[in-house]
Amino acid sequence: MELITLLLQYAIKTFEYVLFVYLGLSCLYVFVFAIAGHFYKSKKHKSVKKFNKMAVLIPAYKEDAVIVEMAKSALHQNYPKDKFDVVVIADSLKMETLNALKALPIQLVEVHFKQSTKAKALNKAMADLSNSYDHAIVLDADNLMEAHFLLKMNAAFEDGCQIIQSHRTAKNKNTSFAILDAASEEINNFIFRQGHRAMGLSSGLIGSGMGFEYGLFKNVMSKVSAIGGFDKELEFKFAKAKITIEYLKDALVFDEKIQKGSDFSNQRKRWLATQFIYLSAHFKQAWTELFLNYNLTYFDKVIQLLVPPRLILLGITGLVTLIYAILHGIGSTQTAMTYLWMANLTLVFTSFLLALPKSFYTIKTIRALAVLPMAFGRMLLLLFKLKGANRKFIHTTHSIVKN
Repeated sequence: MELITLLLQYAIKTFEYVLFVYLGLSCLYVFVFAIAGHFYKSKKHKSVKKFNKMAVLIPAYKEDAVIVEMAKSALHQNYPKDKFDVVVIADSLKMETLNALKALPIQLVEVHFKQSTKAKALNKAMADLSNSYDHAIVLDADNLMEAHFLLKMNAAFEDGCQIIQSHRTAKNKNTSFAILDAASEEINNFIFRQGHRAMGLSSGLIGSGMGFEYGLFKNVMSKVSAIGGFDKELEFKFAKAKITIEYLKDALVFDEKIQKGSDFSNQRKRWLATQFIYLSAHFKQAWTELFLNYNLTYFDKVIQLLVPPRLILLGITGLVTLIYAILHGIGSTQTAMTYLWMANLTLVFTSFLLALPKSFYTIKTIRALAVLPMAFGRMLLLLFKLKGANRKFIHTTHSIVKN
């Protein structure tokens, strides 16, 4: 009986230290890149006279509520009209939506799949299109490009960039969940795009607002069969080929943020499933790439997947710190561990403060924090509901919203 008790105590202590080291290193990771983000210098790309031909690819799966207006908006770019095509990839749209799209000066590619994915839609579209394009721009059906977006992307391409992630930002902050989603996006932009480029590593991709050399994109995409998270698969393929992904902070794409809890759960379930899938697929290869090919970017992509999602990292670190503080108060735990957990919490909290734009320091944001515990609870529950999430495309519905 004493042996069992000792083994149980040893197991608890081991778990305690492993959890501390894992979350501590994760907190340190985001802190380092949050600091680095402040040393990022946005490269000034000179205006050029050459206008490359671009295909603006917009996969639209059951996006009847937004796609017509978004397609109209995409046409209004301060860029020569004969140098870009808006290509809507229509998947499971209603007939009236298709008719409205056919009335616009765009290219419409209708696709039909038993199981729809963005990867399939993009590959089918590029198979049907001519190869006359220099670059491809990938948007979501709810995305709005700023008026000079293509001009800025073109200048960066002419300056030698092969792959570009633009600055995707919120177009709506009309609910507490939308505000938190917008804040999360900006924190991730700062840490995983801005901070990484400041350290000489590739920017992360987000799935939309992305630009590619057309031939390169078409070739790599033809080998992508992801059900969800095709952007992650692209990241690893480009990292292995040692092709740098640039971040263009000044090129803005406005993205609809989720507005309610059910949409939050759907979106995060897809993201969590993607994180686990690609972590397991690339973990072993990452060590080979690091030590044999000196490929730090590839290795870093795996480290990113090892770090818990920011909300879970903050929530669990805060919860454990609170437990230690209570136990310390009643004399049931070591003072050193309590202070170490407080240090972890300080690191992650400071990281988010450093990465969050000043525009979010408002009363509305403070009020939105009231739903953080609910959001954290939803994400914890999702960790136990990921079975089968990688077998079908989880769609987040969009609508025309006002801020």
